[in-house]
Amino acid sequence: MSTSPKLFDRLHEEFRRRHYSYETEKSYIHWIKEFIRFHNMTPPRDLGAEAIEAFLTHLAIHKRVAASTQNQAFSALIFLYREVYHLDTDWNLDALRARTTRYVPTVLSREETIAVLNQMSGVARLVAQILYGSGLRLREGLNLRIKDLDFAQHQIIVRDTKGRESRVTPLPDVLIDSLTQHLQIVKRWHEMDLKLGFGAVMLPYALDRKYPNANRQWIWQFVFPAKSRRRDSHSGQIGRYHLHPSNVQKNLKQAVFLANIQKRVSCHTLRHSFATHLLQDGYDIRTVQELLGHKDVKTTMIYTHVLNRGGRGVRSPLDG
Repeated sequence: MSTSPKLFDRLHEEFRRRHYSYETEKSYIHWIKEFIRFHNMTPPRDLGAEAIEAFLTHLAIHKRVAASTQNQAFSALIFLYREVYHLDTDWNLDALRARTTRYVPTVLSREETIAVLNQMSGVARLVAQILYGSGLRLREGLNLRIKDLDFAQHQIIVRDTKGRESRVTPLPDVLIDSLTQHLQIVKRWHEMDLKLGFGAVMLPYALDRKYPNANRQWIWQFVFPAKSRRRDSHSGQIGRYHLHPSNVQKNLKQAVFLANIQKRVSCHTLRHSFATHLLQDGYDIRTVQELLGHKDVKTTMIYTHVLNRGGRGVRSPLDG
C-alpha cells in the first residue's frame, strides 16, 4: 500500500488542525489501520459503505467488541472519509451493531477506598488520590500541567477531556502539602533538563508553533512526568512525557489485593466512588454532573443506585 505514508501524514495534519487529543488520534489511527488490514491492504479510497459494513460486523461477531468500541471504530472511519477524503458520509449502513449493555459501576465504600489508597505508594498513590479526590479519569490526571493546579482557589482545571471541554473540580486540601513536595522534585528535574539542553514538553493544539519557547516553560510541564526522557515523534525534541498509565494501574491492582478487596477495581472505580460519595453527602445531581464533565445528566444518574438501600430500597422478606 504505497499511499499509506501520505495518507497517515494527512490524517495527522487533520488531527492537529482540529485540536484532537493525542489519545483520540492514536485510537483513530489504530482503527483505520485495522480497517485497511481487514480488507487486505486495499487503499480506503477504493472502498465504500459495504466495506465499512463488513468491518463493523466483523468487530461485533468475531471480535465481540463492546458497543462503545465499535462506535469508536465507526467514528474513526467517518473522520477518514469526511475530513481527509471529503466524501459524503451519510451512509445507511446495515452492519450488525455490537450490543449495548447497561451496567452498574463498581463502587468502593469510603473505608475500602482508604484501605486501597493506604496500600499504594509513591507517585502512583498521589495520582490515585487525585482520581478519587477530584473525580478525574486516569488520562485526565496524567495530562495535568503545572498551570492546571490552582492552589489559591483549591481547584483543578481539567483540560483535554473526553468531550474536549474544560471543567473545574476541587483540589483536596489534604493533598496540598504532598503535591507541593512532589512539585519541588519535579521542578528540580526540569531545571536539570534545561541545563542539559532538554526540558521541552509536547504542547496541545500546536501551541509550539505560536509560542516557540513555551514548551520549556515551567507552567507547561506535566505534574506527573516520566522518570526518563524520550524523543517526541512529532517535533523531534527530547523531553519528558507524562507517567505511563500502567505505573498507576499496576500499583492499584497490587493495593486492591493487599487490602483484600473482593471487587473488580480499576482506576475508573475511583472516579465512580468520587461521584457516589458526593451524592451520599447530599450534593445534588447537577453539581456532580458538572464536576464529572458529563454532557447528559442521564449518565450521572447511574450513580443514584447506591442511594437506595438494597434493591430499589426494598427490605428483603428473609430479614423479616
